[in-house]
Amino acid sequence: MHSLIQPHGGTLVDCKLNSDERQTTLDRALTLPRLTLSQRNLADIECIATGVYSPLNGFVTAEDYYDIVNNMHLSSGLAWSIPVALQVSEEVSDKYKLDTEIALAHSNGDILAVMTITSKFKPDQDHEAQKVYGTTEDAHPGVSAMLAAGEVYLGGSIKLINTILDNEFQNYRLTPADTRSEFTKRQWKSVVAFQTRNPIHRAHEYITKIALELVDGLFINPLVGTTKSDDIPAAVRMQCYETLIDKYYPRERVLLSVFPAAMRYAGPREAIMHAIARQNYGCTHFIVGRDHAGVGSYYGTYDAQYIFDEFTPGELGIVPMKFEHAFFCTRTQSMATAKTSSSTPEERIHLSGTKVRAMLKLGELPPEQFTRPEVAEILIRHSKDSQRLEARV
Repeated sequence: MHSLIQPHGGTLVDCKLNSDERQTTLDRALTLPRLTLSQRNLADIECIATGVYSPLNGFVTAEDYYDIVNNMHLSSGLAWSIPVALQVSEEVSDKYKLDTEIALAHSNGDILAVMTITSKFKPDQDHEAQKVYGTTEDAHPGVSAMLAAGEVYLGGSIKLINTILDNEFQNYRLTPADTRSEFTKRQWKSVVAFQTRNPIHRAHEYITKIALELVDGLFINPLVGTTKSDDIPAAVRMQCYETLIDKYYPRERVLLSVFPAAMRYAGPREAIMHAIARQNYGCTHFIVGRDHAGVGSYYGTYDAQYIFDEFTPGELGIVPMKFEHAFFCTRTQSMATAKTSSSTPEERIHLSGTKVRAMLKLGELPPEQFTRPEVAEILIRHSKDSQRLEARV
């Protein structure tokens, strides 16, 4: 039996308590100060507890936080690019004391985990914003979310008492332990991961299929945590992925599973975080295309590719597959990139997600050169349903 790529740091983190520990910890948690988690916190806890964010076993401490922000490494020396922080407002921070335990709760009141606070600090958030997001503008959704979460940061390890229940996409909610087992079962020695928060259009299909020529399997791993309000809802996107895989991919060579993380829109730094997470899932390669995890015009077109060169060989076990912007070439009537096409700019059809959303709002089907007709039908149906709901309000 072949061995899969090692998790980042060598060990897959698992913060879930066994049945005996769970009950005693829950009894204790009922007496502890309680912190109600945001949607972003819930996504982070799921990623920490199941090993998606290995080697993190909790929210970052001050020591790790400053090393991540300033040097893109943990204090241990391992590569890590974005601080996964638990923030509270200064007004309530006195409730949560250093070297004590607190209960982490869902908004419905369920206690999910216990955290030991080993670090409590108040960093310079403008400095964090500039280093991690490349801007201090609160118009940036990542910066806005960070500033809104609170000025005081609590760090420490967590113990998961109850699974974070999310009935959506249950059949596709695979942990890194699950995907590693599935890759082994399928005898995939090399696996390429594709991260997306949008429906897969023709350019995405093109680059994933090129990647699939070079490896044993394709892991389509769409992000379903918190995104911007104008992004297409995860449930609609999942219909698109299922339809596309069913009709246009070799199904036995593709695995679809949701990525429970929240979107931070940190561009280059988020590309590193996404790559490390996919290594933890068991992938050997990771697709990095145009403006990965970007928003607006905050990042250069290929900054998310260049950042991988800032790490020494071997620091990241997963290998980035870097692709240029793909387009439909009217001369050859096929997908291409500037690397493979001699077409003129006038012969290249580029459509952005923004343009497609505008077309859908007008009731126009995106052209086949941009998206498969079955996917276009799902999107136009969603757009019409959304407009009907808006009209009723």
